[in-house]
Order: sequence, then structure tokens, then C-alpha cells
Amino acid sequence: MRKGTGKDMKNRKQLNKPLVSIIVPVYNGEQTIERCLCSIRNQTYTEIEVWLIDDGSTDHTPKILHQYEQADARFHVIKKQNTGVSHSRNIGIQHATGVFLQFVDGDDWLDRRATETLVEAAVVHDCEMVIMDYHRVIKQRIYKKGDIKKQGLLSRQEFAEHMMEAPANFYYGVMWNKFFRTEIVKKEGLQCSEELDWCEDFQFNLEYLQYVDTVYVVTKPLYYYVKTKGSLVDTQVNLRQTIRTKRILFEQYKSLYESIDLYQENKLKIQLFYLAVAKDGVNRRSTEVGKSVKSKRSKIA
Repeated sequence: MRKGTGKDMKNRKQLNKPLVSIIVPVYNGEQTIERCLCSIRNQTYTEIEVWLIDDGSTDHTPKILHQYEQADARFHVIKKQNTGVSHSRNIGIQHATGVFLQFVDGDDWLDRRATETLVEAAVVHDCEMVIMDYHRVIKQRIYKKGDIKKQGLLSRQEFAEHMMEAPANFYYGVMWNKFFRTEIVKKEGLQCSEELDWCEDFQFNLEYLQYVDTVYVVTKPLYYYVKTKGSLVDTQVNLRQTIRTKRILFEQYKSLYESIDLYQENKLKIQLFYLAVAKDGVNRRSTEVGKSVKSKRSKIA
């Protein structure tokens, strides 16, 4: 494991201020989008551009997005027909001009220091990806979720060894608890698959990991994930789709381990990916949400 030098640590407060592109796909999110956007607007790290991709909303979402765009020059709205979350994210990537990419879903929200923490980790440790723990919000309770217990810098091989133990966990599969370098994404032409009905996040992550040397792990939960009842994964994914998707993903999953010479010695464990079931990660503790969640829904100043 590579560690930051003493000089690196001393210069933590003197970091450059690279621009971060935050991409928010949203569809009919009038009940939650203001809480999400308020958390982004109030980030302690202010060098951001926010791409709000309206995926053909038919409720009051466009009005809310327009209000934020008018009130804050960092926010930009792109309207399109309803073509799905992957297409929305891809449009956001196309427009992004920042050094880093961060993804936030419209149902969720960020801790105030989320972006600042991710930038600091990426810059100080000169890594290609940052991954963080997150909060799982279920009604009035919050559960801390994660998988890698020790904070610090990992090689791609070390990270892949951790992922091997629980590849289907949201911790590894989703995009919103990770921080990416825009240059890698654009240079390699990486996109979210618009053919997969689910797990398109994991496919993107697997492709991105092919170009990563080191990953920094942040064990502080800085993202609040709210699973929406009746979501696509809950209602529309059948056995045939599951098998098809896992077959597609396994080829990329296998390729990653072959590229770092881990496949042959771990062949059986890696093939257990076919049997892995998607989970939110490890339940470490829970707390009451109470009024704290409701207070996030403050109006535009």
C-alpha cells in the first residue's frame, strides 16, 4: 500500500481547487430533488459545476430545476425525452468540463463535506478513484454501509481482492459513492450501458478499474442513499434479464482479474459472482433520521 508523504500531508490545506463536475439524472423527482440540490449547493467545496439532466419529467421537477439554475450559475439544466438514467448520465459526462466526476441521484443527498473530502483524497494521494462509505436511509432510520474497514490507499490488485469477497454489494456496484477522473473516462470513451436494465453502474466501474493504479478508501459515510419503493430493480427485472446481465458483466469482471493475474488462482471464488445477490453492504449501526432529514428540504435562498 502506497502512503502519502509527510509533505503531502502538510500541504492538505494548500490544495489546488480543481473543478468537479457533479451529474444528477432526475425523473419526476418533485418530492426529493430539492433536498438533493440543496445538499449540493451547500457543499463546503465550491469549485463545482452541476449538470441536472431532466429525463422527460412530467411533474413539477422542471420548475424546481429551473429555479436552481436561475439562482446559482454553477447549475445547468439539460432537458431531454425520457430515455433512462444511463443516457442521462452519458449526456452529463459529455458536457462535463471538470477534472473529476461525481454522481448523485435525485432521491439522495450529500453530507456537506462530501465533495471536499473526495477532492482532498484524490489530490493528496494522486489516485485514480476514491470510494466512500454511505448511509442507507429507510424511512426514519439511517444505517451506515461499507465494506472495506480500513481507510487508506490501495493498489488496484488489493481493491480487486476486497471486491472478490462481495462483488454484488452496492458498495462496489454503484457510481454515487465513487469519484472518477474525467480525463480517463473521456480518453477511454467510457459510458454507462444503455442496453442493460440494471447493473449498468457496475459495468461502468469494472471498465473504469481497467485504467486505475490506486484507489483511496474513505470510511466516513458521506452520501445518503434512499431506495425508492417500486424501483426498476424491484419491479421489472426477471430471471432471464438477470442471467443475461450477469453473463455480460462476468466477462468484464473476469477480464479485470486476468489483467492483474488473479484469475487462475481464484477462479472458483470469482465464478461465485453468478450466485452473488445484490446487497447494500455491511450494516454497522443505525440512527434515527428524525427532523434532520426534513430540515434538508430548505427553500432556495
